[in-house]
Amino acid sequence: MLSTLQSYLHDVFVAQFDWWVVLGFAAQALFSARFFVQWIASERAGRSVVPTAFWWFSIGGGLLLFVYALSRRDPVFIAGQGLGVFIYLRNIYFVLRERREGANVV
Repeated sequence: MLSTLQSYLHDVFVAQFDWWVVLGFAAQALFSARFFVQWIASERAGRSVVPTAFWWFSIGGGLLLFVYALSRRDPVFIAGQGLGVFIYLRNIYFVLRERREGANVV
């Protein structure tokens, strides 16, 4: 049992290690950073807040994860990240449009 687990972990984390894995980990770190940004902003405001940086981290991490998923030929991951990136882009569009409209009110 232990040798099977060791063999599996070696295969996943050592034998398959390449630059795509490095990109995947960097993308996941960027994507995960959005939660820290949101958490810190909410703690400072004392209420739930979704700062613009959340959407930028979502777009950056989502795009890199999408590229990683394409390289791995994973249809589930491709579909999930592809839809996610569309949603993140749409949200940043709304944020920027609202800022632009607010600037024109003055």
